[in-house]
Amino acid sequence: MTLWLIFALMTAAAIFAVLWPLSRRAPEGGGSDIVVYRDQLDEIARDRAAGLIGEAEAEAAKVEVLRRLIAAADAAEAEKAASAGSPVWRRRLTAIAGLLLLPIGATALYLMLGSPQLPGEPLEARLRAIHQDKSIEAQVSQVEAHLERNPDDVRGYEVLAPIYLRLGRFDDSVHAWRKILALNGETAERQANLGEALVAAANGIVTDEAKAAFDRAQAADPREAKSRFYIGVAAEQDGDRAKAGAVWRGMLASAPPKAPWAETVRQALARVGGAPVVASAPGPNAADVAAADMSEKDRGVMIHAMVTQLADKLKKNGSDVDGWLRLLRSYRVLGENDKAQAAIADARRALANDPDKLRAFAEGTSAAAPAPPVAAATPAASAPWPSAADIAAASAKSEKDRGAMIHAMVARLADRLKQDGSDVEGWQRLLRAYMVLGERDKAHAAAADARRALASDPDKLRRIDELIKGLGLEG
Repeated sequence: MTLWLIFALMTAAAIFAVLWPLSRRAPEGGGSDIVVYRDQLDEIARDRAAGLIGEAEAEAAKVEVLRRLIAAADAAEAEKAASAGSPVWRRRLTAIAGLLLLPIGATALYLMLGSPQLPGEPLEARLRAIHQDKSIEAQVSQVEAHLERNPDDVRGYEVLAPIYLRLGRFDDSVHAWRKILALNGETAERQANLGEALVAAANGIVTDEAKAAFDRAQAADPREAKSRFYIGVAAEQDGDRAKAGAVWRGMLASAPPKAPWAETVRQALARVGGAPVVASAPGPNAADVAAADMSEKDRGVMIHAMVTQLADKLKKNGSDVDGWLRLLRSYRVLGENDKAQAAIADARRALANDPDKLRAFAEGTSAAAPAPPVAAATPAASAPWPSAADIAAASAKSEKDRGAMIHAMVARLADRLKQDGSDVEGWQRLLRAYMVLGERDKAHAAAADARRALASDPDKLRRIDELIKGLGLEG
């Protein structure tokens, strides 16, 4: 409100400055001069009568005053004529124009160049905005100046290290992280950040020094995501695409919901020809595993239904390399080699436009050898596997509780096989259970244990080796 009052007073002053000259009358200087010259003529006549001046002098002065009087009279006539030629309406029109155009023009100029829609802002807020508008470089300079005076202030280095990385000052970021480690001790996160800065300084190459930092981070915290990711990058750069894919699949399998790095890991996994872990991929769940104690006929029907479900999914989306490999292994385990060959042909057609995935599928296909059918595995009567009562109890539980129950039963089977490792069917069930549950590391360990336990029985060892190959657990 105060601002608008000031604008109104300024406008009124400008209007007054324009109208004031128009309201004044013209000075009547011509009439005053005539009166003066007439007084001078009378004075000359008095001086001549008094004998103060001679005749000749009186006549000369009289002639000069008369000349000026005539000139003044002519000027007065001309001024009168000019006043008659400038009527009052013109002056009034000029005054009205000034009265209207000045405020209208000022308002239009403000609307064009100003910002009337912006709300008023206190001085404190404006000063704060100016302070916050400092460039990042200025802030960095301030912190650097502070560190020159206080070289052991770890907080300053913690502020600068990530900023240096974003600004592309990679060597400075490496130096800052090293100072942080020296001043504040080692943690998995700090080692991972140092490794990341070293990778950036090396133009994206995971150097030996960076790899050592990531290894130290993993030793401190195996779940630290950044170091796990770069360990996969190191494997990829070394040409070990299978190891890189395994590392990244493990990250996705254990990723928390909405992990911010999950999409980056998926892209990296696709780069090495792998398919990301999809939680909703069709396959046996905990209840399916619990149903493994069905009759041989019913269990075969259940397994065929799951394989059919996977095949239908791949018909709709054929870009899933891991899905094709699971389908191929399933057909071979079931002894359906004709369907396995058809699946290979379908997969090659579906992946024909993606050379990397096609190559990954070819590698996975060559690693998978035919395995004996599932029907060949007959559960031992003494196997600690779910009974009919267990299955009924599992079906009534929540998904979480049912999963815990299944894991407990698988653990009981593993414990029994540690005591009696001669049960080849038990080892086969344990390996399949681990694969179904997605516990590939445990499946690898169980495969090694089974080979040691069955080493003295060539026939059983051959059977377990065929299953290991069929499940893709070689290597």
